[in-house]
Amino acid sequence: MESFLKVGVISKVHGVHGEVKVYPTTDDVNRFKKCKELILDTGRERIDLEVTGVKFFKQFVILKFKDHDTIESIERYKGKDLYVTRENAVRLKKDEYFIADLIDMRVLDEDDRELGTLTDVIETGANDVYAVTCSDGRELLIPAIKECILSVDPKAGIMKVHLLPGLTDL
Repeated sequence: MESFLKVGVISKVHGVHGEVKVYPTTDDVNRFKKCKELILDTGRERIDLEVTGVKFFKQFVILKFKDHDTIESIERYKGKDLYVTRENAVRLKKDEYFIADLIDMRVLDEDDRELGTLTDVIETGANDVYAVTCSDGRELLIPAIKECILSVDPKAGIMKVHLLPGLTDL
């Protein structure tokens, strides 16, 4: 399981006082209101940033970080990812999982036959859909509903599913 969870990407600077526009990659943008610390991944290192200000603008979150008071001090981080530690992540309800924990999970049917690897989670609005890549290269789309998802074990990296009639038909 991942130690760090991605919550956003710095898209550009905002104003002249070191604020940045962040495109959120989390389902709960309000999490930023409670966020005191984020981790910036520069590609070469991870830097702890203390959040001192949070605003919302359209689909973006405007963040201000301690000790970054000018455009010059923050603009080099455009396009870089922001993370939280697992300990600082939002608390999940029963039967909720972080997408990062589902990706690359082995998917088995109810008879323990291997179907493939979960390679993507498609968010549709009504319910998520799990894209499973089979060993022969085919893609299987499984709705993330109780009738299909029998169990999920992130620590073991295994998901057991029931395939409804028609899901495997071409």
